[in-house]
Amino acid sequence: MGRRVNVIGVGMTKFQKPGASDEYNVMAAGAIKAALSDSKVDYKDIEQAVAGYVFGDSTCGQRAIYEVGLSGIPVFNVNNNCSTGSSALYLGRQAIEGGLAECVLVVGFEKMEKGALGSKFDDRTNPLDQHAGVMLKVQGVNQAPFAAQMFGGAGREYRFKYGTKRETFAKVSAKARKHAANNPLALFNQVLSVEEVLASEEVFDPLTRYQCCPPTCGAAAAILCSDDFAKKKGISKAVYIAAQAMTTDYASSFGDSMIKMVGYDMATNAAKQVYEKSGLGPKDVQVVELHDCFSANEILTYEALGLCGEGEAEKFISDNDNTYGGKIVTNPSGGLLSKGHPLGATGLAQCTELVWQLRGQADKRQVPNAKVALQHNLGLGGACVVTMYRAD
Repeated sequence: MGRRVNVIGVGMTKFQKPGASDEYNVMAAGAIKAALSDSKVDYKDIEQAVAGYVFGDSTCGQRAIYEVGLSGIPVFNVNNNCSTGSSALYLGRQAIEGGLAECVLVVGFEKMEKGALGSKFDDRTNPLDQHAGVMLKVQGVNQAPFAAQMFGGAGREYRFKYGTKRETFAKVSAKARKHAANNPLALFNQVLSVEEVLASEEVFDPLTRYQCCPPTCGAAAAILCSDDFAKKKGISKAVYIAAQAMTTDYASSFGDSMIKMVGYDMATNAAKQVYEKSGLGPKDVQVVELHDCFSANEILTYEALGLCGEGEAEKFISDNDNTYGGKIVTNPSGGLLSKGHPLGATGLAQCTELVWQLRGQADKRQVPNAKVALQHNLGLGGACVVTMYRAD
């Protein structure tokens, strides 16, 4: 690790259903302005900007940032599927840690369409063709949404391996709704019971509709800076990035396991790197925001991050160790399942929630005595970013 990187400002918009949101540039500008206000620095202090989005034409990042200021700074556009927001954060951190900038803006946004995700280009090689090949070989392909078949297939592989009950997967979604009820910026605020989750229509065994994240529109942003910059601006206490790692697919991703194909080894190795770099482990963490695009992936990620042992996720959930009063509060924001999943914004919305938690500013969602926080953001294709935060 080089210089310390502080997160001195965060902000996000309320997440909304497709068709109900503002334009992407308006949402992004709102998140940026909130982060700047939170940081107490001016836009003129920003030396570089990194913008993340998946669905949009080239240079949408510039168009969004131009709403806030026209200072001629470098603006980089990032697209790394569902881990786009954290990939942008990774680049912003590198610039400060490496001494290339003192203050960087990172923003993620997405204006999504209704319905399941699909490819926008059918005249070239699909970047997920190797992942699809694994699925075809292992379980075949049907008419269900592609991502649900992938993550649902991984959940089914896990269930058959450990005998996990279908109710256990539903408990993840019920927990997400319970947490989101206390988050005014979440898409879904109404509580659902395990029975209601199970009663919703089946998408791909073991997943029902309420176990799949919804298409969402929204934006989130963060202001990063060096210790020297913070001192110059009179910022004495800050949340900082204790360690961060990004991994991409390994050869094991393309074997005969759906669990590994959807990113288990990426997450495991990224987490190991973060634990080694930070000198911290799962037992030091009080709060986690992890990539629960489907309930099955939250279960897999508990084990990939070492929050519990392999095959122990069902007990972890049954013992309520994943929520308030348990060992580690996971997705207090409501997660992707209930807060929503605007692809480019998700990683920075996770960052925003964890910064609020470490500052003690999460209102009804506040995790008691939160000092160390962990973030996991995953995108198929693939990339996984794991980040450890600490409070001064």
